[in-house]
Amino acid sequence: MDDHSDEQDRPLLSEDRENAAEFGGENGRRELEAQLVSKLDARMSVLILIYVLNYIDRNNASAARLHGFERDLNLSGNQFASVLSILYVGYLLMQIPSNMFLNYIGRPSIYLPACMTLWGLISVSTGSDFVTFTYFVGVMYTRFFIGFTEAAFFPELSQRTALLSCGSLISNAFGSLIASGILDSMEGRLGYAAWRWLFFLEGGMTVAVALMSMFILPDFPENSSSWLSPAEVALARRRMAEDAGMDEDLNSKHGSTAGLFKALADGKVWWLAITLTCIVMSLSFNAYFPTLAETLGYGRTLTLLLCAPPWFFATFAAFAISRHSDQAGERFWHIVTPLLVGILGFLLAMSTLNVLVRYISLSYAGFITYLSWASGTIRPANKRATALALINVVSSFGNIAGSYIWPSTWGPSYRASYSICIFASTLGILLSFMFRQHLAFLNAEAERREAELDEPKGYRYLL
Repeated sequence: MDDHSDEQDRPLLSEDRENAAEFGGENGRRELEAQLVSKLDARMSVLILIYVLNYIDRNNASAARLHGFERDLNLSGNQFASVLSILYVGYLLMQIPSNMFLNYIGRPSIYLPACMTLWGLISVSTGSDFVTFTYFVGVMYTRFFIGFTEAAFFPELSQRTALLSCGSLISNAFGSLIASGILDSMEGRLGYAAWRWLFFLEGGMTVAVALMSMFILPDFPENSSSWLSPAEVALARRRMAEDAGMDEDLNSKHGSTAGLFKALADGKVWWLAITLTCIVMSLSFNAYFPTLAETLGYGRTLTLLLCAPPWFFATFAAFAISRHSDQAGERFWHIVTPLLVGILGFLLAMSTLNVLVRYISLSYAGFITYLSWASGTIRPANKRATALALINVVSSFGNIAGSYIWPSTWGPSYRASYSICIFASTLGILLSFMFRQHLAFLNAEAERREAELDEPKGYRYLL
């Protein structure tokens, strides 16, 4: 509800000082902001849990594959890859309409949990005989609609993006541990295969958390008077207006439509989207991580347990890198350096059969900083929300294509797969460098214009 809620420590600009008077001056505003942000963060923390469950439900088919999912549904050829990729088709189709609808109704505390409940129930149904009696067709329908309903959930807060997105990494670790426990202990219970219980239990957890989050998630300021004071409501609205750059956007039901047209006309948005597509494709091993870990030669239970440690490390690294990026006020090198480390990992995985080296090289961190770079580059707020959805939609093509570059016939070495990931990472680095140079040019132009017109210093893009 407050698109730059983490910026309470920024220095106030001249126009901020004028508006601060109604909140008791600069010091009064800062104290009220700290109080407001504390309340917001306490409620928004549930989003991390939601994001973890989002990715667990998205990726549980990969763990189920080790325990008969593919065999029991008679999947062959590229059908398993299609099961993974179809989710992103649903996600792609619904992402922008969902963001616009959320902006229109203004009640995320109802809309997001409702969508979450739906995808949890659909995930549960994936394990039922009623859905899977048609085998490939049935599971394709459920995966499509999981993606369709998950499209409602995508973080739009700039600095909070790193923390929320770390949920996608930690979900792989917790997902592997949970899957290991379920698949190891639930085989044959009530006549169901263990992989079916995986969908039943993980989908059930999603529904439970969705119902709980209805009472926790914040809404927009005008719908939050039950837990915000009148002064906090007024300040939240003021901060949103300052971020949007115009008060009328705050009350306009057409703001999301205007934002869509602004996003479509901005070349930066499309460049960011194409670059993220390359980065996402280079991360396609994520969906096949249990399969790749299985090449180490251990049993199914141990394989899933071994999937967890690299993702715990990746989560820590991603959070540390994104925090350092914020502190240093720099984006490009914090994005490129992890990508270079990832390329090194792919090269090691291609060139050696050493178990330890292949295991370590399967995971790397860093693309999360790119999300913050994209968010901080797009202004104003109504344009940013739709632009981030558009960037996410386009980047979904990376997930769709990436689902098909790990066929079992390329294993166990998967050299061709790693080569494609290296190419995608390299292209992502090149596009990021060109984007950095473009932003540097825009910053230089802004400085020249301000000097010529004797204007105060305005917004600068982080490089």
